[in-house]
Amino acid sequence: MRTIGVLLLPGSRVFDISVVGEVWGVDHVDAGIGPFEVRMCAPGRVATPVHPLGVIPATHGLSGLRGCDVVVVPGRVDPSAEVPPAVVRALRAFDGTVAALCSGAFTLAAAGLLDGRTATTHWRLLDALAREAPRAHVLRDVLYADEGDVLTSAGVVGGLDLCLHLVRRALGADTAAVLARRLVMPPTREGGQRQYVEPPMPARAGRGGLASTVDWAVDRLAEPIGVADLAGHAGLSERTFHRAFRAATGSTPGRWLQTQRVLLAQRLLETTDLPVHRVAERAGLGTAANLRRRLRAELGVAPDAYRRTFRVP
Repeated sequence: MRTIGVLLLPGSRVFDISVVGEVWGVDHVDAGIGPFEVRMCAPGRVATPVHPLGVIPATHGLSGLRGCDVVVVPGRVDPSAEVPPAVVRALRAFDGTVAALCSGAFTLAAAGLLDGRTATTHWRLLDALAREAPRAHVLRDVLYADEGDVLTSAGVVGGLDLCLHLVRRALGADTAAVLARRLVMPPTREGGQRQYVEPPMPARAGRGGLASTVDWAVDRLAEPIGVADLAGHAGLSERTFHRAFRAATGSTPGRWLQTQRVLLAQRLLETTDLPVHRVAERAGLGTAANLRRRLRAELGVAPDAYRRTFRVP
């Protein structure tokens, strides 16, 4: 891996382009890494406006993609913006490795390169990618997807994870570790992108007496309340309560209760120094082992790792 091509399209995201620069454009020869050639390839070899600001001059036209070991496709501010036919042809003709960062997956989808492959993108765009690439299998909780010659990444910093993965794959784990230290990041990050999804606000039922039951339950998450207790507070049979609750909130009572306890555990990990077993008790999850199991299931990460990432100073 010596020559890296960057596909420049109007609205390409500066951060994604900068990731390529940090990994392959900075001189790391003193650490035994590189040198690399980075080609900035734009249709017509024109200077390209990028988002959120600036213009980047091209060093090559689309013909510059030929001979590259890797072509990186940055995300664009409008993921569904038109992809010029010449770009589609160039991507289809390229016989090396193509890596899309963040919403760059939509550019690959327009070229048909995701058909029959697994792919991912920023968590806010996953449903849109599934619509744009109906023949792809969209992965919702990975930092990147590797299909050999076609790779895609989750949002923003996920592109850095993917680029380090490409270095690791081509040049070995030791080289990737040296580069990661220079970038002040772990060679591989724990968990998937579920841990970075914005936590939803606690669901508030909007019908009849369910709203007061929801408030009552949120205030008592540490207590061993269950669906029977919720139904009893609402003055309904469990069957009737289940039906009414699902209609009002879109969730079953048991699932909603579990979600609220996990959300409370997240907030406690973020904002307190309570040991993990106390967080589990305060969130109504019982034991540290159960908290670890639930956080792994919901977010793909352990409590200690979650706290290190999101602890509020």
